[in-house]
Amino acid sequence: MIENSKSEAYAAAGVDITAGYRAVELMKQHIQRTEIPGVCSDVGGFGGLFAPDLTGMKEPVLVSGTDGVGTKQRIAQLMDRHDTVGIDCVAMCVNDIVCCGAKPLFFLDYIAIGKNEPEKVALLVKGVAEGCVQAGCALIGGETAEHPGTMAPDDYDLAGFSVGIVDKARVIDRQRMRPGDVVIALASSGVHSNGFSLVRKVFDIEHADLGRVLPGLGKPLGEALLTPTKIYVKPVLAVLAACDIRGISHITGGGFYENIPRSIPDGLGAKIEKSAVRTPEIFRLIEKTGGISERDMFNTFNMGVGMSLIAAPEDADRAVRILKDMGEDAYVIGEIVSGEEKITLC
Repeated sequence: MIENSKSEAYAAAGVDITAGYRAVELMKQHIQRTEIPGVCSDVGGFGGLFAPDLTGMKEPVLVSGTDGVGTKQRIAQLMDRHDTVGIDCVAMCVNDIVCCGAKPLFFLDYIAIGKNEPEKVALLVKGVAEGCVQAGCALIGGETAEHPGTMAPDDYDLAGFSVGIVDKARVIDRQRMRPGDVVIALASSGVHSNGFSLVRKVFDIEHADLGRVLPGLGKPLGEALLTPTKIYVKPVLAVLAACDIRGISHITGGGFYENIPRSIPDGLGAKIEKSAVRTPEIFRLIEKTGGISERDMFNTFNMGVGMSLIAAPEDADRAVRILKDMGEDAYVIGEIVSGEEKITLC
């Protein structure tokens, strides 16, 4: 902690800078878990330093991604549980990066909070650190900003960004995609961190009993909704090292209709067998409770598919086997076809 740094005037305005120092001390134990080769600095400086290992790379390319947790964090606030949304924050960034074929190197977070409660901030960072461990990247910095008067004391917003690296020759090239290529699904862990404005409306979250176990769910509603976003980095990198993968999509807001087409070139489309998609019960409950059309469900949520890979036909079985060996629920849901329709669910 910095000695003699205390401003009574700033504290009277609602900002306790000593609470910030206390939060940093509490979060250090979590940050240390994420240290990997390449980290060159300690938390607390003006910038995070990282020296990437470029061995074997002919033309290194940096890939960056940024995102936040969105309104899912409102459920965390209502439940007073703050140690999981950090995983979501990391996942939303690193899952995007790996779609390019890149390995995430490091992550930085940003927490805007109404009142800096060091223990709460440390729990948020604990989740971020866990996400970084799952992704194999380092947490090398961040910022906590106290916003009295513009945010309620219990409110916060969590966002971040990550930087990864890939040799230019290994960047995923969707132009190599051909009719007959296979669409592989990687199962999601649930709703992930998208569509929560609709989720909150459907369940009237501000007044709902989040401890209630709804029929078919098997766990309290709040717990089901807070299930962290799955991080796919390590299994996807393993598949990329062994198989011909021609497209990857992270299924986030916009669901199937928005995200799968982003990995497909003009003149081709994905034909998805709806009956093959393994949809968890939470989505059935959202659909039924909200009276939402099937089309809107597939255009809002991941519906049980957190990521899709498009593989050459001769490599599809091997890709699924590698993913399963790494603990993923992976299976085929469709194929690439000729045509101007980017995606067809049938």
